[in-house]
Amino acid sequence: MWQTMFFFKYMLLLLLCRFVPSQLEDVSFTYNGFQGVNMSLDGLAQITDNGLLMLANTTPVQMGHAFHPQPVHFRNSSNGNVLSFSTTFVFALFSEIPTLGGPGIVFVIAPSRGFPGAISTSYMGIFNTTNNGNSSNHVIGVELDTFQNTQFDDIDDNHVGIDINDLRSVKAASASYFSDQENRYVNLSLYSGHTMQLWVEYDGTEKQLNVTLAPTTVPAKPTIPLLSLNIDLSRYMVDPMFVGFSSSTSATKTPQYVLGWSFKMNGQAKELSLSQLPKLPRMGPKTRPRIFSIGFPVIGASLFFMSIVIIQFIVARKNKFAEVREDWELEYGPHRFKYKDLYFATKGFHDKELLGIGGFGKVYKGVLPTSKVEIAVKRVSHDSTQGVKEFVAEIVSIGKLQHQNIVTLLGYCRRKGELLLVYDFMANGSLDKFLFHQSTTLSWKQRFQIIKSVASALLYLHEEWEQVVVHRDIKSSNVMLDREMNGRLGDFGLAKLYDHGGDPETTHVVGTFGYLAPEFARTGKANPSVDVFAFGVFLLEVACGRRPIDPQASEECIELVDWVISSWNSGKILETVDPKLEMTYEVEEMELVLKLGLLCSQSDPIARPCMRHVVGYLEGEIPQPDLPSLISESTGEASFWGPYCSSGKTPPSSIADSLPSGGR
Repeated sequence: MWQTMFFFKYMLLLLLCRFVPSQLEDVSFTYNGFQGVNMSLDGLAQITDNGLLMLANTTPVQMGHAFHPQPVHFRNSSNGNVLSFSTTFVFALFSEIPTLGGPGIVFVIAPSRGFPGAISTSYMGIFNTTNNGNSSNHVIGVELDTFQNTQFDDIDDNHVGIDINDLRSVKAASASYFSDQENRYVNLSLYSGHTMQLWVEYDGTEKQLNVTLAPTTVPAKPTIPLLSLNIDLSRYMVDPMFVGFSSSTSATKTPQYVLGWSFKMNGQAKELSLSQLPKLPRMGPKTRPRIFSIGFPVIGASLFFMSIVIIQFIVARKNKFAEVREDWELEYGPHRFKYKDLYFATKGFHDKELLGIGGFGKVYKGVLPTSKVEIAVKRVSHDSTQGVKEFVAEIVSIGKLQHQNIVTLLGYCRRKGELLLVYDFMANGSLDKFLFHQSTTLSWKQRFQIIKSVASALLYLHEEWEQVVVHRDIKSSNVMLDREMNGRLGDFGLAKLYDHGGDPETTHVVGTFGYLAPEFARTGKANPSVDVFAFGVFLLEVACGRRPIDPQASEECIELVDWVISSWNSGKILETVDPKLEMTYEVEEMELVLKLGLLCSQSDPIARPCMRHVVGYLEGEIPQPDLPSLISESTGEASFWGPYCSSGKTPPSSIADSLPSGGR
């Protein structure tokens, strides 16, 4: 009897082992609209009353995720290879600004439905500055990106890309589809608001991944895909995985929708029924009925007089929140905030919300009423004669910059004589507070990382952005610290821009005393070397824990640069290190920072290194520079490297050897 029972149990076990993988491998679903569909949603993602999957609404700087709730087994149970699969979905992306999109959406295959620590905007709700590019992510994505981010080498602001663990696409192409009738590719605008269909198909036998795009007005899927990549997904995927969508928003309002979705393992995804898909919401103004355009004379006259009364009432009531708009804002302006929202976010610019006071106004902490996003609002002073020019400069420059070590400008507002800039809130304030005011001391590891972050930001401004950006006000009070104590460069109110290869124009001499390069005071020309000089002073400031000019110090220590030069000449440069560090620092790193501080703050701009070489020194890619005995500017004998600069001679070989020719 027991032999018979054992036999039946054994046969049942074999059947289960053969049956379960087959069921798991043949997952299939088709949603012609999402009414009543069980989806795993978080963030901004929601299903509308008429069955649209809305991944993002008009809330700025947020993210949304929508996933099929059950995991999918992509691997063959016998050999571990990723099986063939196919999916297609219909989507529509909008933008409130016709010429400016947002981060877009990503079709995602991931080991989890959650993305802890993910960042919105540039990172599309999937990665962050720490894990982007990590092989341990096991994330496959197809991005529909409507913002060109140079940080991720995006080809343009309207492209489709295949992402493997990284937002730097392994393959990308501008949005288009192959027209079989015209026998050519036809361009598309992803954020036009028109419905489009995307197909993602993987052949597990041929190890081929194809991505095809087309507008829904095309009767059939194009015969030639937009992207085709030979890749073995078995190297990147674990088992099981989740399939779904990720999205995020920036300062620009960019609603994002998925109308229908079909997916199948081991076969072709079922075609979507386009006629059954839900309707998109109206994004423009309603068409007014003819009766309003024709009207009746009596009703028209009554409405006219009523309108006058209502307008007078509204103007009188809202005069408190009146705003100013100018033509340049149409070309340069990022997201514009309502003054009313900023007023309530900062509790009426209450003194309790005051974060600090600078040369050009006050900075307040705020919380946006609807999104609850923490912000910092810079309110430029009324009596600042250069206020409008500096405001425009900051809008034009930082409004387009995208770098992890630069404070993000979310938007702006203008009201009468008031100029307001809205930034990401930096929880730990400015660096100078930790150097000179806080009881808490930054460790050397934190200081060195902040130095490298600021150097990376300056390299981006000087060489890697579309124009040369000269900040003109590098100092510790303009370096902000986020919640993780990462350094970010801010306050671009004095920034100057010019084209690569061009010659900077002569400007008014502006900046902060103690950081000004001597040649800038003479010529008024702001070039990257001016920032390098200020960065050199900044290096000494961070390493020594002292301001550039300290009137309270002894006579030989008043000027920080001269004091460090004197200490170097006497072989006691490490005696200049901030006493609060209490010898808890890497000697080699400290010597490098002090040497670079002296190297960058030379009086001769030609002898200073460029920021690419400075970053190379800090990252250990270039050997440490050797410095001979230096001549202090305060001695009156000669300026720093003065004998060589004034006579036309070449600096000592140790300096010449340590500076590659490109840095001169």
